[in-house]
Amino acid sequence: MAKVPSAVIAASGLVGGYGVARWTRQRPLGGVVLAVAGAAAARQWRQQAGGVAAGALSAAYVAAFAGSHPLAKRVGAWPAVFGVAGAVGLTSWIVADRRNG
Repeated sequence: MAKVPSAVIAASGLVGGYGVARWTRQRPLGGVVLAVAGAAAARQWRQQAGGVAAGALSAAYVAAFAGSHPLAKRVGAWPAVFGVAGAVGLTSWIVADRRNG
């Protein structure tokens, strides 16, 4: 079975976490989605690019989540979430997936 790229996992975690929180009105449930996807992506980042890269990408993932909140006040919630998810996904692909694809 083909491995799902870490870029897809990370971007999906950000989008999916927000979507679940919004549609269920249960922010903790969205947080679970965000955390599970982040942990899965971090595991792949460590395997593919090493511990330092995994730490940096994990920090970027958390920063993207946090940064989407003030960004949403300027551009709207969904555009902010899609923007940070795209940025994290692209960064993940460049650092980890591109070499192992």
